[in-house]
Amino acid sequence: MNSPAFHWPSVYADLLQRLRQNGLENWAGRLESQLERRFEQNLHGDMARWSAALQRMPVFDDVRAKLAQGTLTLETTGDLEPNKSEALEEALRGLMPWRKGPFSYFDIFIDTEWRSDWKWERVAPSLSDLTGRRVLDVGCGSGYHLWRMHAAGAREVIGIDPGLLFLFQFLSFKNYLDNPRVDFLPIKLEDMPAALQAFDTTFSMGVLYHRRSPLDHLLELKDTLRPGGELVLETLITEGPEGYSLMPSDRYAQMRNVWFLPSVPTLVRWLERTGFSNIKVVDVSATTTEEQRSTDWMRFNSLPDFLDPADASLTVEGYPAPVRATLIATK
Repeated sequence: MNSPAFHWPSVYADLLQRLRQNGLENWAGRLESQLERRFEQNLHGDMARWSAALQRMPVFDDVRAKLAQGTLTLETTGDLEPNKSEALEEALRGLMPWRKGPFSYFDIFIDTEWRSDWKWERVAPSLSDLTGRRVLDVGCGSGYHLWRMHAAGAREVIGIDPGLLFLFQFLSFKNYLDNPRVDFLPIKLEDMPAALQAFDTTFSMGVLYHRRSPLDHLLELKDTLRPGGELVLETLITEGPEGYSLMPSDRYAQMRNVWFLPSVPTLVRWLERTGFSNIKVVDVSATTTEEQRSTDWMRFNSLPDFLDPADASLTVEGYPAPVRATLIATK
């Protein structure tokens, strides 16, 4: 069942209550103030449009979610009336571009820019059992991986990402479900309290290379974890010995905010120097144009446009094409 409109106190009431009940009163109070500022003082110019799209989502009875070949899928036991299907697609297209997925809303398939299910399948076999764990996903996008973490047995999942469009995409899925303990906060990692030590597992996938100070990012991630907690870190890397890191002169694959692409040995050393142990490199994979590409639901340029048309092993700037590594480490 969907909510009639976006009302941030209602969206976050259960989460704030749970935080207070679990000894995180200070974070709950701080978070409430941050959310009030975000939604009442620093409104995004497109927020009214996204809220209207969310409000247009039609109501369906007996909705359930399932995973079908990597696609997060909503189903209903009732008939899907043509007028409702048309209204649903119009609302979902009002939340474009869709970058992380894929999703299926009843009979409407959202072919997102990224095949985020492929990343999950590379990472999941090496994870500790998520059953009963409190999990944080930093830079969660539209929340695709939050639902995979929830399906893997996590008792509570919180994603953070400053992108408000991602929040409305997330709510468009969650609002059909019976209030699962999966939440999205439109904040940055640095907005969280220092030394919070509240999570059993923290994910940071596709964030590190956007940080001017990657070591500070690793220290902030460590602060979110309880002693013995697990960090899952995925980032762009480059070939090279320990100590080597590529710093683009300006853009990398047309992205302005890429600062450091370390070699894998350098990344291991960064983790060691910031206090992590039991460091495992669990995957190194080149990003392909099958995994990241433009679609009817994300019509802007994508990876095929960011590679050298004469040599796909290079970006348009002449740097090595994107390769990503995933490492798991213990606090």
